[in-house]
Amino acid sequence: MTAGTASGLPPAAGEGDTPTPAPRRLTIGKVLAALSEDFPDVTASKIRFLETEGLVLPHRTASGYRTFTDDDVRRLRYVLAAQRDRYWPLKVIREALDALDRGLSDPGDDTDGRPRPPVPVPDPDVPGPEALVGHRDVALTGPELREATGIDRDTMHALETYGLLQADANGRFGHESLAVAAAARALAAHGLEARHLRPFRTAADREIGLVEQVLATRRGSGAREERAAEIASACIALHVALVRAGLPR
Repeated sequence: MTAGTASGLPPAAGEGDTPTPAPRRLTIGKVLAALSEDFPDVTASKIRFLETEGLVLPHRTASGYRTFTDDDVRRLRYVLAAQRDRYWPLKVIREALDALDRGLSDPGDDTDGRPRPPVPVPDPDVPGPEALVGHRDVALTGPELREATGIDRDTMHALETYGLLQADANGRFGHESLAVAAAARALAAHGLEARHLRPFRTAADREIGLVEQVLATRRGSGAREERAAEIASACIALHVALVRAGLPR
């Protein structure tokens, strides 16, 4: 359990990030002064006892004095309030602090006060069903697509060869082709050629097949196009979540 994270404050800046200012350090006397209004019975001995139990981990100076951060004070408030208002034993408080340290949320005075897992929220980077229904009316020639995205003729030919760019019956390219060509150009800057992108075509075809399978085997309310967009949006969200989970941190 890491002290100083139960308040839900963001973690310290990682390598390459803008350094965060060093937290101010409070003596145990200043901590008592900050807590005394809400917890008049708190004492230095009480804080030392909570330290012994591992519920708060103050910094020790070279001379052995305890110093506390503002986050330590918020952690102490949580512990003292849990004892006074909820009559929680130390074991339950320790479990709650561990849950908060792992990213669960403090519900405050709601229900029994135990930390709750975060509620899943839609990823703003994933297109919702409404964004997948319908298409913009655009029909681009090959030269127009190359001009708009900056890809060269050879790259465009390779993308067509591997099925990533697909023209319509009139040899025109739609709005999605703009996104495909632009992404291919961005990946080319990292050394990825069109031949390396074939797995994306395969994966997309498999997801499209899965959507068609669901539509064929399960009836539901709503137009077919809308239902297909709902399923596809969920598939994309799953894909993004899996990729993010596998990236280096």
